[in-house]
Amino acid sequence: MNWFNRKPHFSKMQLQQISKAIGDAESNTSGEIRVFVENKCKAENVMDRAADCFHQLKMEATVERNAVLIYLAVKDRKFAILGDSGIHQQVGNDFWEQEKSVLQQHFQSGKIVEGICQCVETMGNHLQKYFPHQADDKNELSNEVVIG
Repeated sequence: MNWFNRKPHFSKMQLQQISKAIGDAESNTSGEIRVFVENKCKAENVMDRAADCFHQLKMEATVERNAVLIYLAVKDRKFAILGDSGIHQQVGNDFWEQEKSVLQQHFQSGKIVEGICQCVETMGNHLQKYFPHQADDKNELSNEVVIG
């Protein structure tokens, strides 16, 4: 079954798996990662909607501007990865395009949760490289998956 035909329903265990992946990825970085899932994209352009969600979740308020949002609109068959200015300056456009390609492959093979978790892990590794964990680091944003 194609992932795009599914509802944005995740079991409690799957949500916990994604949240744990976020926590694990953030344990070695001052960066922040969020996942936002909804049925329909509420904007014509998926990046515009991802930006709306990014601001709605106050992700631009991180101290080092190093937050990353993974956005999915399941029924509309759209997704985006959006990084704040701090991380974007370090990795550039090619990195985001490569990660979108990897995520797309997972989704097409029906491995939604696995794809999200792998993407979160990759984001964490890059955040760690450029924004290592600090002794006084605080978890600035929730690790819970947002269901819109």
